[in-house]
Amino acid sequence: MTETNLRRAEVAAIVDHTLLKPEATRADAEAAVAQASRLGTYAVCLSPSFLPIDTGDQKTCVVVGFPSGKHHSLVKAAEARLAVDSGADEVDMVIDVGAAVDGRYEEIFADVITVREGAADAVLKVIVESAVLLETIGAEGLAEVCRQAVAGGADFVKTSTGFHPAGGASVEAVRVMSEAVGGKAGVKASGGIRDAQFAAELIGAGATRLGLSGTEAVLAGFPE
Repeated sequence: MTETNLRRAEVAAIVDHTLLKPEATRADAEAAVAQASRLGTYAVCLSPSFLPIDTGDQKTCVVVGFPSGKHHSLVKAAEARLAVDSGADEVDMVIDVGAAVDGRYEEIFADVITVREGAADAVLKVIVESAVLLETIGAEGLAEVCRQAVAGGADFVKTSTGFHPAGGASVEAVRVMSEAVGGKAGVKASGGIRDAQFAAELIGAGATRLGLSGTEAVLAGFPE
C-alpha cells in the first residue's frame, strides 16, 4: 500500500478500532464492537475490564499497564495473562517511559520479556510514547527502545497511548521506529490520527497497524 493507491477496505484491515475512555460503559464497548464490524476493521481495542466480550470477526485487543506504564512488570504480566485467559488475542503494553528517558534500556527489555511471558501466544504490542522520547532522548534513543522491545519479544512497537500531553503519532516517529525494527516487528501508529491524509502519511512512513478512535471519519477519506 502507498499514499497514492490506498483504498478504504485495505486501510480498515489494519485498524484497531479503539475505545479507551475511562468513562466508557459496557454499552459503549458493545457499540464499538458493532461499529468495528460494520467498518471491517482488524481488531477492537478495549480496556481489559470489558472482557470477556464477543468481538465477532474482529480480533480482541486490550491494553495493560495503561496509560502510565508505571506498574510493576509482574503486575503487567499478570494483567496480560488474565486478559488472554479472558479472550484477548492481542495485548498492548506500556513501558516505563521514565526508564527509557533515563537510558535504562535493560529495564525496557526486562519489562517486555516479562509481559511477553504473561501474554503467552497473544500478539504483543509495546507502547513507547514516541513523542516523549523524541523530545528527551532523540531519534537514536527511540530507536534503541524499539530494538530492546523487539529483543524482549514484541510483535509490534506502538507510538502512543493517546493520553500523554506530549502528543501522539508522528511521521518522524513512525519512520524512526520502522527503521529500528527493520521488518522484525510491526509498527502501530496511534494517537491523534483524525483524517485520511495523516493516516496515509503514517502508512507511507512504515506504519503497519493504526490505532483509531475516530475510525469512521478517517476511513471516509479513502476511496472505495
